[in-house]
Amino acid sequence: MENYKELYELWVAECKDPALKAELDSIAGKDDEILDRFYKKLEFGTAGLRGVLGAGTNRMNIYTVGQATQGIADYLNATFENPSVAIAYDSRINSDLFSKETAGIFAANGIKTYIYRELVPTPMLSYAVRELHCASGVIITASHNPAKYNGYKCYDPEGYQMTDAAAAEAYQYIQKVDMFKDIKKIGFEEGLANGTIEYISDEVYEKFFDLVASKVINPETAKTSGLKVIYTPLNGTGNKPVRKILARLGVQDVKVVPEQELPDGNFPTCPYPNPEIRQVFECGIKMAETDKADLLLATDPDCDRMGIAVRDGDDYRLMTGNEVGALFTEYVLSQYEAKGIMPKNPVVIKSFVTTNLVTKIAESHGAKVADLLTGFKYIGEYITNLEKEGHADDFIVGMEESYGYLLGIHARDKDAVVASQLLVEMAAYYKSVGKSLIDVMNDIYAKFGLYLNKVDSFEFEGAAGMQKMADIMETLRNNAPSEIAGLKVLEVTDYKDTAKTGLPSSNVLSYKLENGNGVVARPSGTEPKLKFYFTAVAANTDEAEALYARMLENAKAWMEA
Repeated sequence: MENYKELYELWVAECKDPALKAELDSIAGKDDEILDRFYKKLEFGTAGLRGVLGAGTNRMNIYTVGQATQGIADYLNATFENPSVAIAYDSRINSDLFSKETAGIFAANGIKTYIYRELVPTPMLSYAVRELHCASGVIITASHNPAKYNGYKCYDPEGYQMTDAAAAEAYQYIQKVDMFKDIKKIGFEEGLANGTIEYISDEVYEKFFDLVASKVINPETAKTSGLKVIYTPLNGTGNKPVRKILARLGVQDVKVVPEQELPDGNFPTCPYPNPEIRQVFECGIKMAETDKADLLLATDPDCDRMGIAVRDGDDYRLMTGNEVGALFTEYVLSQYEAKGIMPKNPVVIKSFVTTNLVTKIAESHGAKVADLLTGFKYIGEYITNLEKEGHADDFIVGMEESYGYLLGIHARDKDAVVASQLLVEMAAYYKSVGKSLIDVMNDIYAKFGLYLNKVDSFEFEGAAGMQKMADIMETLRNNAPSEIAGLKVLEVTDYKDTAKTGLPSSNVLSYKLENGNGVVARPSGTEPKLKFYFTAVAANTDEAEALYARMLENAKAWMEA
């Protein structure tokens, strides 16, 4: 950190962008402000880059994006023969600018570049990489982060985010790039004119929807059930694609929240555009006062995550990512059984922090469950390996508790377009037999037991915060608690220990407690947060909530120690 002032002075001298230059001038003499922007570089990892918009090495701007792109271009040219890339972007501030900058840099480096004409969901980028036989793909997005963030996600040729090894190798090239001197670039319009940049065709766009639509299990139910849906794309990329796929499904009554319909990177009605939280549904709930929808559906800004709220009397109940995953598992497997189309060796894939209720449901239908590290790239990699072995049809559904799902192999990333289709189809089917999704969830709990899964996050902003988060993890690693919430810790799993887990090294700690309970601690890979995943198993909701509350108190004490 000792050279942060020198970096600041370098940027003052070299930065040509008027807005960034004005920001640099405004923080002159403000040591804390300078430190926060320059104490580190945005790190490029398997999730690419993500950070606050603004000037500095620790910010998302045309220079940090340019450095990353030039480094990736060098990596691709060194690794692949005649590489090409696909590019997409979301509704965030500067996403369109960054995507065109990225395209111009790849093109100047002799890499054929394909880009969508307009903002599209992340899974459509995953699809395009494979459909166009690209060596890589980039999408400019910060997923469900607040408006001040943007990001840069990079994909490998198989359509999932770069693996650890590929990201580490690309990062070596990125670190060699001087962001003010080494970047080769042509103008976006020049690239279109000379053919080095090309818009992705409508044919690719439509083939994506054909593949999503092919995963419908009960095609007639949605047309006749009378299901009423209120949908919000949260000012992101889902508006056109989700409405298009629901229209193809045949749902007659889909209304869109007007305040959240059009792209807007400021997210004026939902400062945290995350479908996990109730606040993003408030506009939809207000609409439902006069239009009693069965279901409220939300997709995050890059439309790879999906959340729902289900009508429950006069109110709406948010269903967790774990509950939706359990519902998907039960619906797809039971319907495949009923129709006689179950593959011989069905497999459900989930992150290891996703509820074990999914495992119980899957096993009851004779399906195997693969538990993988958090990060949908691991699910995408698993699917790809199944496909290479000739067993792609064995894949049933993939999920993460953080509202990410995939049905089908058209994408190798979570896909809220196909998840929205499956959710609405499922709700229509159950409505046709007189049940709501809450009724079905209660049936599942009655059969398998009540699993309360909660996720709580503690934020750590700035340089001091990141160090504090690292210190907490090391304390937990070196001084594991013997009990949590009055329950004995039966087993501690450190996911940095690859010999024990058989999985890639990850900074995650898991505490297995008595009676099927558990706690997992994991720093976010994309945000300055320490996340805790709690599993409370009990005879009823009140007991489970009380147990969870005691676990949370323990976690809070760890934060303050």
